[in-house]
Amino acid sequence: MTEASESPKKTPLHSFHLELKGKMVPFAGYDMPVQYPLGILKEHQHTRAKAGLFDVSHMGQVRLTGEDPAAALESLVPGDIKGLARGRMRYTLFLNEQGGILDDLMVTNAGDHLFLVVNAARKDHDVAHMRERLKGKAEVELLDDLALMALQGPEAAAVLGRFIPEAATMKFMSYLPATFNGIPVVITRSGYTGEDGYEISCDKSDAETIARALLAEDEVEAIGLGARDSLRLEAGLCLYGHDIDETTTPVEAGLEWALSKRRREEGGFPGYAIIKDQLANGAPRRRVGLQPEGRQPAREHTDVCDADGQKIGEVTSGGFGPTASAPVAMGYVDRAHAAVGTPVQLMVRGKPLAAKVAAMPFVPQRYYRG
Repeated sequence: MTEASESPKKTPLHSFHLELKGKMVPFAGYDMPVQYPLGILKEHQHTRAKAGLFDVSHMGQVRLTGEDPAAALESLVPGDIKGLARGRMRYTLFLNEQGGILDDLMVTNAGDHLFLVVNAARKDHDVAHMRERLKGKAEVELLDDLALMALQGPEAAAVLGRFIPEAATMKFMSYLPATFNGIPVVITRSGYTGEDGYEISCDKSDAETIARALLAEDEVEAIGLGARDSLRLEAGLCLYGHDIDETTTPVEAGLEWALSKRRREEGGFPGYAIIKDQLANGAPRRRVGLQPEGRQPAREHTDVCDADGQKIGEVTSGGFGPTASAPVAMGYVDRAHAAVGTPVQLMVRGKPLAAKVAAMPFVPQRYYRG
């Protein structure tokens, strides 16, 4: 996602963020809270320890219908959508003809339709892309009347289970239509923090009621974009427009796991020839974790050099990891330097900072796998 220079839009929870004294900033075309009075560090730590509530209503929620929407969508993504069981969801990627990533998204088999969640800064592009490429095969509806919240953290299941008992036993990457204090909602269980988590989709008119009810629980605090970014960075998860974009392939990005086995063999999606070659012979560069020595973080666009000072790549995301208690980063380096433990130099403010290629995630994952 990228920040927009135009006058930002507002989510259904905008006035509630102001009431909570959220510090608002433009992000992906929206006016969004970067933090609340608790502060980014404590918001991060609270989510790791208990549960955080995030407004992600800026993201795009899309309904895909038709005679066979799964087969239609497979012409644009490398995931096995036809094999997705009812009530299950999958992470996949829109690709261009060069194998570059147009966006990453979640796809859910909701029975009579596919339910997609796409990135905020790409939703207009994605909807136009699907409408053009799937014309006559599927109908694409952007659900502008919906809000979306994420409840993340090790106490998320206990909290949501008080309102929706069956949510507490949902499987990871699953979908559940339900009611929250009598309000119709759709619940999914995934997340983007490395913690257990849920997404709650509802009519925008009901969003504040649900948010107030969740924040009234002792374990829950409102969390802004700042902690959302540090949480996903520690988890080694990509942010579109930074760690993945139209110039990076899934193999370069280390997202081979999103390329379903059947699709690897059959193809039938954009960029297949290039991706098939990279799977067989390796990609010229790889996304890697980077661990600087000391306490100084390396930010986005920092050059990565080898021991001789030759540039071999660039940092795409970086900062201080509160849970890791150390600076953490990720970026792309030449394949020859991508092995974990490889010593590198990060050019921070014109001076070399010793670092090494590190395994990701930087903190233990606590995704629910039941």
